[in-house]
Amino acid sequence: MKDPLETAALQILNALGENPRREGLKKTPQRVARALREITSGYNADMKKVFNGAFFKAEYHEMVIVKDIAFYSLCEHHMLPFFGKAHVAYIPNKRIVGLSKIPRLVEAFARRLQVQERLTVEIADTLFKELKPRGVGIVMEAEHLCVSMRGVKNETSFATTSSMLGVFRTDNKVREEFLNLIKNTSSNR
Repeated sequence: MKDPLETAALQILNALGENPRREGLKKTPQRVARALREITSGYNADMKKVFNGAFFKAEYHEMVIVKDIAFYSLCEHHMLPFFGKAHVAYIPNKRIVGLSKIPRLVEAFARRLQVQERLTVEIADTLFKELKPRGVGIVMEAEHLCVSMRGVKNETSFATTSSMLGVFRTDNKVREEFLNLIKNTSSNR
């Protein structure tokens, strides 16, 4: 039996009026199936494996930020890409997490059919639940191809979403410090 994703890709090619037997398209259904499995691999992500036990006791009480984390996702409304940068911060509560685990967490949730708003909240909620910090702050900025290449065709807009938990929600100074530290991050390099 043929792979259902390959079959679907073949049906799309036929529906577009293409000839799936022509040279450039012969292996397209297989490539599409592989690509879709890769870019939606987050459905299989196990958060225990994402963090891999990389929590460590530490007497560090200041903000930890990993910024400019590149991410790529698919809009669940049009199945078109959206991509951008995530800025993730937390304030430890006697535990820190290995820094590489934060981009892995972003990737695990981005590699699903998503809306940016839910993606932002899922990352924040999971980090807050697993690490148990004093607070978590996340800002995500993304370009959505469903906005720039179809529909309104606005090529210059970016969507920004945020999620603030714990002290990032209750303490305006903490939130302001985080927002100031990530401001204009890409242009500073």
